[in-house]
Parts: sequence; C-alpha cells; structure tokens
Amino acid sequence: MKSIVAGVALLLTVCCVQAQRVVYTEPDRNDIRQTEFEIVGKINGNILIYKSLRDNYSMSVYDMDMKQKDRVKMSFLPDRIINADFLAYPDFCYAFYQYQRRNVVYCMAAKIDGNGKIVGEPITMDTTEISFFASNKIYSVINSDDKERIGVFKINSKNDRNYLVTTLLADKNLQKIEKNYLSINMPERHDYLTEFTMDNNGDFVFARAVQSQQNDNIQRLYLLTKLAGSTQVKETEIPLNNQYLDDIRIKVDNYNKHYIVSSFYSKGRQGNIEGLFTCIWNKDGEAAQTVSFTQFDENLRNEARGDNGIKTAFNDFFIRNLIVKKDGGFLLATESFFTTGRGGAFNRYDYLYGSPFLRPMDYYMFSPYGYGYPWWRYNSLGQSTRYNAQNVVLFSFDSTGKVGWRNIINKNQYDDETDAFIGYAMVNMGDQLHFLFNQQEKRMQLLTDQSISPTGQITRNPTLKNLDKGYDFMPRYGKQIGSRQIVFPCMYRNYLCFARLDF
Repeated sequence: MKSIVAGVALLLTVCCVQAQRVVYTEPDRNDIRQTEFEIVGKINGNILIYKSLRDNYSMSVYDMDMKQKDRVKMSFLPDRIINADFLAYPDFCYAFYQYQRRNVVYCMAAKIDGNGKIVGEPITMDTTEISFFASNKIYSVINSDDKERIGVFKINSKNDRNYLVTTLLADKNLQKIEKNYLSINMPERHDYLTEFTMDNNGDFVFARAVQSQQNDNIQRLYLLTKLAGSTQVKETEIPLNNQYLDDIRIKVDNYNKHYIVSSFYSKGRQGNIEGLFTCIWNKDGEAAQTVSFTQFDENLRNEARGDNGIKTAFNDFFIRNLIVKKDGGFLLATESFFTTGRGGAFNRYDYLYGSPFLRPMDYYMFSPYGYGYPWWRYNSLGQSTRYNAQNVVLFSFDSTGKVGWRNIINKNQYDDETDAFIGYAMVNMGDQLHFLFNQQEKRMQLLTDQSISPTGQITRNPTLKNLDKGYDFMPRYGKQIGSRQIVFPCMYRNYLCFARLDF
C-alpha cells in the first residue's frame, strides 16, 4: 500500500510539472531592448524567431528546451528592408519582405526550412514604381485559415474618390493563381477601407466605412467581396438603423460560410459606447443573415467600468479577439485600454478613424491601441505618460447574433512610458481559452493564468510554477505554437529573451 501511495503521489507530481512548465532562453548580448523580433513558430521540431537590429537580420533557431542551436544570418535580404512578415507551416515558413531600389518597391518571398536556412532563391511577388522614398510598407500579405491560399494586395489612394486596389492570389507553393486590378469608388470625402481578410476559397473580404468627417464615427457601412476568379467587387450596404459604429472587425467563418462583422456602437456622433453591433453575413445568400445591436445593461457596466463612470464604462474598450464556433456562433474578447499623464490622454476618437492607407501604412498597426511592435511607442509621448490595461469582457454569441453568456476577467495593469508589459495573451486549447497577463503582487509582476470554459465559467488557475524572478514577460506579443504551447518575449536585465510555456 505504501508503494502504491508513493507511486500515485509521484504521478501527480509529474502531472503538475508537465501542466505548467516554463523554459527560458539564455540572455544574448546581441539582443538588446531595441531588437525587433517576430516569433515565427515551431517548424520541424525547432522554434524559429526572426530578429532585426540596425539593418542586421537573422533567424534564431531554438530547440524545444529553448537552447539556441544556430543564429542564421539572412544574407539574402538587402541592406535595408521596409518590413518582413512570416507565415509558418509544419515543415517550413515563408518570409515576405519589401525593399526599395531606386524608384521601385519589390515585394519578395523566400522559403525557409526548420534550420532557419533559405530553400532555393527568393521569388518576386510584385513590384511598384513610386516617386518617393517609402518608409512604410506598400504591400500587405494575408492568408486563408487553412493556409492554402495567400493574398498580396496594395492600395493606391492618390485619388481620394477612387482607390485602385491590386490583388494577387497564390497557392501555398507561391504559384500565382490570378492578379487583378480593382477600382473602388469612394464617393464621400472621409470614406476609408477597413481591414482585409480572406476565406479558404481565396475570396477577399473587406468593408468601406463612411464618416461624416475625419476622426468621426461610422454612419454607413458597405461590405465588399472580391471572389476568386472574378475581376469585379460586389458591394452591399449593411443596415445600421441610425446607429454609429466604431472600429470595424471582420472574421471569416469557413465552416458555416459566414463573414462576421463586429464593432462597438453609439447612438450619436462621438457619443458614449452603448453596446456591440454584430452582423452575420451569409456568403452563399450574399446577404446579411442577422444584424443585431446588443445594448449593455447597468449591471454589466457597473462590473466592467473600472475607473470610469456607469455611462462611460465601455468608452475605453476595444475588440481584441473574435473566435468563431462550429455552430455558427462566435466569441468576442474586449479589453479596456487607455493612457493618462501630463502629456494628455488618448481616446478612441483621436486615432481609430481615417484611412490607414493614406500614407500608406500598415493597417494592422495604425492605431496606438493596436498590438504593434512594443518599442515603437517607447517613451514617444513625452514625460509622465502612463499606459493602462484593465478588465477583459467576454461575450458569447449564438448563430442568430444573440448573446448567450458574458463574463469578466478582472485585472488592473499599468506601466509608465511603454505598454510592452501590459495586456494579455490568449491560448485556444479547444475545450477552454486561457488568458495570460502580468499582475502586480508584492511589488512583483507575476504571470497570471485565468481560463474560461465553453459555458462561460472563469477559473483562476494557481500561480504558474518555476517563474524566474529576473524575467519580465510581454504577454500580448506571445504566439501560440502548438495546441498547448505558447512562446513569449521577455526582458532580462535589459536583454531580449524568450520563454516557452507548456500547459
């Protein structure tokens, strides 16, 4: 009996260790705070992380114990690139990069294996002649959920009444399927295009938002679809019932052949946030299946408001995640994010509106509330600027656009002069979602884990084990690399490091 009890205790101990295991990389003197990075993913059993510092580009290759096996210089890249994006597959990844030579911008793609080395030669995806020096990227790269289709597009907004959109569709082997030139009518002065997305058929989906004036609410909204094999863009208005929308989010539901459009809404121009707008668009029927406006009640406002009043409870909230469900429903995760300080406070009407393509610029990162590279905004707002990230409110919608349940993850984060260490990372494990974020405890920042079940029940999990006191996590820049694995960037004595967390 004693041996059986001892064996069971040993098994339980092993299970606990495996459930929450954190492994760190060793500090590298080449990786200082200003190093740009992107966690590419897990490829052929190795973890690849792209790093850039002062136009020196490399791919660090780590084993599953986060020991650096190699640091491969990406010598195929020119001396200066405008940007780099990565798309990971199980046994290789693509590096999409842009650079300018004289008056031509090149959009290139290179295949990289699990050892961080290039396979073959880089491929030219497209080129653009310009008459200026490009400091922001010209091209954007998107892909379908199954990664079988890759889309490259650029927008010429020189004529503010008629945008010229060039789209390139390729398969997973980078074989070009088609290239199209689209003319998008922008009849109103302050029209702009929202984020682009793509379904598994290679169809492009985006929206045209109409404002009464710059930095104002959206008063009309049109869904635009460009089908693979077609040279035309179909535009259909989504009824807003005299409500005013905020920043638009679009998500493809490939399983049910739906497009989900969501936003916060208000009843007046630059008014207080009243609730959530959702539209479930039926792709086959080419029409809105449901359009709903979910108004927040006083109880929810009181629980979520943080430092705000009841009426202004959601004025600092932004949609962070939209997760589709097989039954046609979806889950929304929203977070409160704002700044305070002598330099003035940001609010949603300062930066979220107006076309992000005007310069042009990266439409994923044009907002200071977005999750762009952490040090771009480091100490950029003058003295005494404090970044705040507070409660996370989650909503579960059914296939008719009605709220099934809602719940709140309570947190109160802040940091001065940088927002790198606040916010959260989400790990989708299928049967539950884990939210990981730093929480102040006894003058220490501890990585906290709270999970939510499909029925909306929140579990406050025990403090993560073997957290090294010297490492400060940047959770929201983490990337899930497996069904139960995530890699975080972190700082150790002013050096950039990385940590892998296993559940």
